[in-house]
Amino acid sequence: MSSQVTESGVVQCVHCERKNRLPSASSGVPRCGHCHEPLPWVTDAGDDDFTEIAEAAQIPVVVDFWAGWCAPCRMVTPALERLAEEFAGRLKLVKVNVDQAHRLSERFGVHAIPTLVVMKQGQVVSRQRGAAPPSELREWVGDALAR
Repeated sequence: MSSQVTESGVVQCVHCERKNRLPSASSGVPRCGHCHEPLPWVTDAGDDDFTEIAEAAQIPVVVDFWAGWCAPCRMVTPALERLAEEFAGRLKLVKVNVDQAHRLSERFGVHAIPTLVVMKQGQVVSRQRGAAPPSELREWVGDALAR
């Protein structure tokens, strides 16, 4: 069984199936209000709230620079969401739509999408351009988290 995002910011716990509302930005790790197990944290950010949502996060962040019209981006999304579930409590997935976040795209030098960035304590520790198979993404994230 996997967790399910039921509406904006609401996740169904994989352990007890209770629904939990998750904030975009918060200190610490989101946990189920019922069983207290870690929840996968997937949220969106843009030019105005990226610092609060991604850079200030207490846990490592995978930033997915994507666009709705990009087929490779749509192919990578399910694998990234599975990684957010697998690394629940140890990873936050932040999705940035490059069509809406021009300043962030420029700041991070995003010239091709998808571009994926792992950040720890607000600093980029790893970067990957282009789509990759789920096993490669898992290895890349695991290596970045181990640094």
